[in-house]
Parts: sequence; C-alpha cells; structure tokens
Amino acid sequence: MNNSTTQLRTHFSYNPLWHLLIDRGIKKQELQKMSNVSAASIAKMGRCENVTTDVLLRICEALDVQLEEIVERVPIKEESTEEE
Repeated sequence: MNNSTTQLRTHFSYNPLWHLLIDRGIKKQELQKMSNVSAASIAKMGRCENVTTDVLLRICEALDVQLEEIVERVPIKEESTEEE
C-alpha cells in the first residue's frame, strides 16, 4: 500500500489568522514574539505551507483563540492540463 501517490484535494489556509491580526492591529513580528514562534514558521504560514501543531498551539495560546479561528481547510485549485 503506497499512500505517497495519493493527491490531496485540500490544503490549510492561514487567511483567518492574517485577518485576525489586522483586526487586532498586530504585526507578524509582534505575533512571532508573543507566541515564541520562529520567523521561518511565520513565513511558511504566509505561503500556506505546513507547520507543526506546536506552532499552531503557541499562536492559539498567544491570541487566546481556537484553532478554527486561525486556520481553514480550502480546496486546492487544480491546474488545467491539455490531456484531451
């Protein structure tokens, strides 16, 4: 059984986090210091890349929010191919 070939149809987006920061007037650098999360992890989130659950937990605790307030699952836009 080889699961490495399975294509994911969704990914995580951190747009709710960025909106929350804007609403609260918090900059990414401030979030980094508040949550003790590395700049690299914040940058990964900016590119919708995976981060550890520890990073997400630190941010939730720093902002006093639930996970669903900073992350959402969204469909991956499939690139059109000319296989027809």
